[in-house]
Amino acid sequence: ISPVPPYSREQPIFTTRAHVFQIDPSTKKNWVPASKQAVTVSYFYDSTRNSYRIISVDGAKVIINSTITPNMTFTKTSQKFGQWADSRANTVFGLGFPSEQQLTKFAEKFQEVKEAAKLARDRSQEKIETSSNHSQESGRETPSSTRASSVNGTDDEKASHGGPAEAHLKSENDKLKIALAQSSSNVKKWEVELQTLRESNARLTTALQESAASIEHWKKQFSACKDENDQLRSKIEELEEQCNEIDKEKERNAQLSRRLQELETELQDKELELEELRKQGEVIPQLMSECESVSEQLQAAEKKNKDLEEKVSMLRTEVEESKHRQTNLKTELKNFLDVLDGKIDELHDFRQGLSKLGVDN
Repeated sequence: ISPVPPYSREQPIFTTRAHVFQIDPSTKKNWVPASKQAVTVSYFYDSTRNSYRIISVDGAKVIINSTITPNMTFTKTSQKFGQWADSRANTVFGLGFPSEQQLTKFAEKFQEVKEAAKLARDRSQEKIETSSNHSQESGRETPSSTRASSVNGTDDEKASHGGPAEAHLKSENDKLKIALAQSSSNVKKWEVELQTLRESNARLTTALQESAASIEHWKKQFSACKDENDQLRSKIEELEEQCNEIDKEKERNAQLSRRLQELETELQDKELELEELRKQGEVIPQLMSECESVSEQLQAAEKKNKDLEEKVSMLRTEVEESKHRQTNLKTELKNFLDVLDGKIDELHDFRQGLSKLGVDN
């Protein structure tokens, strides 16, 4: 059977893409990748042989060439992974799909093809049984007709018709012998296929059991990996916190370095100031003598200041008395002005009286 079917005989009826795996022949538990990436997986129908195959080619390498029989079963082991056992190839194929929807479509198509293969097998068996029954009926009828012709016929009829009838019976007998030989060989072939299917079923059951055990093993490993992943995540978070603390420490160290440089600069300035003070300290005795003289001058100035304060106090007293006298003088002057205004008014009235009196005279 050619790996890549000629289009004149086989036609693709369904095509998808998936990652292909095969069971490890040594352990029968672990999966071995058959393709480095997702490849095309197709169902092919052979109209001549009335058979179905699953074929996948990776470059020039055929990685799947599986003829579907009614005894095969496609099993979903996860949301995106499925498998089936091929007794003729003596292996178990696994397919990893990008999505659960593609896996469901592939499984539905597998079931349809499986039912079609079963129907084709049943039809083939019915045809074989019909031909076998027909051959047996012909075999049973031929001797009776021969006996009837031999009993009822005359010698002349035997002489006239015996030759062609015998030749016809002989050809029919030859055909029956060939049909019986074919049916016996078919029975043996069916017995061999039945035994092969039983062995395939046993291997498939074993493979399914091993697959279930493998699934449990992978579940445990997945749980362990999940726990380890959680631990690694917590450790990563701790490390990130430590990194943040380290960054903060680096920032604080940078600030301290800048502060240290500033303090060193201030220290240099202070040392310069101290050197200046040392130079100034050499003239302290002279400054002390000058300070004593300045202190004597200050005492004299304080004494003068005290005398001046006493004089200022006396002047303030005099100013207060002067202000009091000025207030009294203002009061007296106001009274005098009031009296003067009254006198002026009297003089004005007197003048008016005199003027009126002069007019009257």
